[in-house]
Amino acid sequence: MTIDFHCHSTASDGGLSPTDLVKRAHYHGATMISLTDHDQLAGLDEARQTADLLGVTFINGVEISVTWRDFTVHIVGLNFDPKHPELVLGLQQMANSRQARAIEMGRQLEKVGIADAYVAALAHANGRVDLISRTHFARHLVSLKKSPNVRSVFMDYLVAGKPGYVEHQWSRLEEAVGWIVGAGGVAVIAHPGRYPHDEASEQELIHEFIKAGGQAIEVVTGSHSKKQYRTYAEIAKQYNLLASCGSDFHAKGESKMEVGKVPALPADLTAVWTKFI
Repeated sequence: MTIDFHCHSTASDGGLSPTDLVKRAHYHGATMISLTDHDQLAGLDEARQTADLLGVTFINGVEISVTWRDFTVHIVGLNFDPKHPELVLGLQQMANSRQARAIEMGRQLEKVGIADAYVAALAHANGRVDLISRTHFARHLVSLKKSPNVRSVFMDYLVAGKPGYVEHQWSRLEEAVGWIVGAGGVAVIAHPGRYPHDEASEQELIHEFIKAGGQAIEVVTGSHSKKQYRTYAEIAKQYNLLASCGSDFHAKGESKMEVGKVPALPADLTAVWTKFI
């Protein structure tokens, strides 16, 4: 099996529709996929219909933004009921807060001479104020030639201490995990190697995640190096966590790993999909 349990569509900040994303994953050999849009469930039905037509196993997914300590972490949810009331309500509340943050991001960019950034970012989000994110601003900055590509934007803009950054309060860790578990799903710490913490705070994050009901951790992901694959494989075994993998694909030319072309997990781990297939 080739598994991709972390990718994004135009239902959040991806560059492909759910249909085209699943087709691309299938073309690259994926046999099982989960669409994990940021704080959004809107693309799941379309993605599932396409996956069914192509003979690809589809798993409901989401990536929930969490404020933990003084930075943002992401929790992926897999194989949950997308109509569960608490999950739906929680994600709706988060969507409602995006516009205010985006307007302020536009104001901050205007202070450094980048006018109308909010309007342009909203256009990249297809006019959806509930979807607008840093990635949409980043695409606008690339179009202005402020950076050569979306990944490099975050070296100079939209992060703490740089123009366009706006601190935002997302969901709490126990809330996000609770929504997923309450909806019958499995909660996964996404790309743990990407967060700016030391070993001690990483252990604290994992302990709090497990205490809240979390069961899995991403080991193989586009955000990790091969060395980090080994590091997080050992952490998965140390904490008796299920292991997940995913490309974190957003769009061609923006992502380090192609959708559907995810290396296999180390053989000595228990894969997250053993919980639901």
